[in-house]
Amino acid sequence: MSMTTDAVTGREPEADDSDTTRITTKAVVCRAPGQPWEVTELELDEPRANEVRVRMIAAGLCHSDDHIQKGDAPMRMPVVGGHEGAGIVDAVGPGVTRVKEGDHVVLSFIPACGECRYCSTGRQNLCDAGKNASTGEFPDGSFRFHQGAVEFGGLCVLGTFSEYSVVSEFSCIPIPDDIPFEVAALVGCGVPTGWGSAVHAAGVRAGQTVVVFGAGGVGTNAVQGAAYAGAQRVVVVDPVEFKREKAMEFGATHTFATAEEAAEFVVDATWGELADHAIITVGVLHDKVIHDAINIVGKTGQVTVTAVGNGWIDENPGMLIGFQRRIQGAIYGMCNPLFDVPRLLSLYKTGHLKLDELITNYYTLDQINEGYQDMLDGKNIRGVVKIASE
Repeated sequence: MSMTTDAVTGREPEADDSDTTRITTKAVVCRAPGQPWEVTELELDEPRANEVRVRMIAAGLCHSDDHIQKGDAPMRMPVVGGHEGAGIVDAVGPGVTRVKEGDHVVLSFIPACGECRYCSTGRQNLCDAGKNASTGEFPDGSFRFHQGAVEFGGLCVLGTFSEYSVVSEFSCIPIPDDIPFEVAALVGCGVPTGWGSAVHAAGVRAGQTVVVFGAGGVGTNAVQGAAYAGAQRVVVVDPVEFKREKAMEFGATHTFATAEEAAEFVVDATWGELADHAIITVGVLHDKVIHDAINIVGKTGQVTVTAVGNGWIDENPGMLIGFQRRIQGAIYGMCNPLFDVPRLLSLYKTGHLKLDELITNYYTLDQINEGYQDMLDGKNIRGVVKIASE
């Protein structure tokens, strides 16, 4: 980490000048849709009012970043990748009350201000402070990452694929010092998104039959959530044998390579009543998986859509009306980050939630492209980037 100097005077700027006081940080960026991730050096502003600088220790390789890099989802470019991360608070700006220097934190990919309409009614996953996620800019339209005259946004206004990042204090969740950073990083997105998709969004109850489409990082945690909620059958559909095998370790009762095989089993096992829930957590949402999910749930059954992609709900309304089926979209698994992240880590500490077992491989910042290729090749449940030691 080094200080920059003023381009005109050659002097180091005053320490309280947040517009010019910067440090340098190694970061992984995408400059345009379709271009590979690139490791480069950026300048990072000091934290301003209600902002925090975090020394990143670990970050998760989530499929959403791959969607951004591929151009499947809209995002202002260039951008610093990464929205799952954990680290140590390195500096705080004026007015920060949620954390202090030295705190260990998880960064939530959706901030929680605690005061807006949604936070105040128990829906922190819809916090108004998250509205700038697609631009990567702070509420006043400014950026903290720079390279010359080029301004870089941070994915979800985080940018965890960096040695340091400046974020809103609303994105910071303090955690106990004995939680491993590699584990903590995953609880910023993938774990609560999957877990909550089953427990909160679907509302799985004891004795029910649940079908999870896609057993990657999010889907595996939907399996954990459904099993913990007491589902009698947790059925996984995934074409990758490795993921089907791993799903059994996390609570799946049955696995199938195709939706057709799963449907045949569900019809037989439920005496024709069909499943209570279908949860879609595939890597890329598409029309067929939506159709398969609707058809595998019975009367009053619910299809919970968590996946991202170009799939469309193109069904005869009678498919929903006659059986009173429901389709529910879910972001962050309808979790409240300030409550659910500590709760999930508590479940981990007591042995009720598997997190260490989610991590298949570790990577460095220089290996981001390799890590995402492993994910696309079906080799990972979750890859983790080790950015620094404590």
